[in-house]
Amino acid sequence: MKLLLVEDDQHLGDLIKQDLVESGFTVDLATDGKSGEFMGFTEDYDIIVLDLGLSKLLGLDILKMWRLNGLNTPVLILTNQDNWYHRVDSFKAGADDYLGKPFRTEALLSRLNGMNKSDKGDSQIAQYSTAGVESFGLYLNEDNKTVTNDHVVHDLTPIEYMLLKLFLSNPNVLLTKSRLIESLYEMDTDPDSNVLEVYISRLRQKIGKHRIVTRRSQGYIFKDSI
Repeated sequence: MKLLLVEDDQHLGDLIKQDLVESGFTVDLATDGKSGEFMGFTEDYDIIVLDLGLSKLLGLDILKMWRLNGLNTPVLILTNQDNWYHRVDSFKAGADDYLGKPFRTEALLSRLNGMNKSDKGDSQIAQYSTAGVESFGLYLNEDNKTVTNDHVVHDLTPIEYMLLKLFLSNPNVLLTKSRLIESLYEMDTDPDSNVLEVYISRLRQKIGKHRIVTRRSQGYIFKDSI
């Protein structure tokens, strides 16, 4: 898997790159925002790991520019600015996952492996495999973490996949915010309702807004029919 690491701390960048290379990744390291933005546009990467507090050009501005210009490469935010405000802003800008510093190498590898998809792009025609769940007009592929809705395949982040699997297992049941947030916490993600709402919003865009109904101050219900 070819990966772009954008990290302006040269020492830390070298350490992360070494760990990733030893784990089987091919890694290009950019040590400032300008070069990272350029490499993201001009090279073909499977995943990009992007720091927020970069020199020359901030990570969030880079991410917005990539998405504005149609770059759909999965992006993992890796930063010491680990609070709900930066998490929500990152997800709204188009990030696929978020990991705060300091972190364990095992946690980073787990996130990257979860983000790696054999199929990319929302416009792909569905290719069903035996490892999946088909219900309520959706097909959840457990092999490559995608959902097929109306013959269109959508990639899912690890958290989106977990949420959708939980909804499919509990149709027409009120899932409280606390239960859903506990599930996020189990994935080493900071449990915060604002982050949950961002993921729910992104999941609705992929499976249809009508499928997940909000119960104000309570939680969400997945509807098995319109």
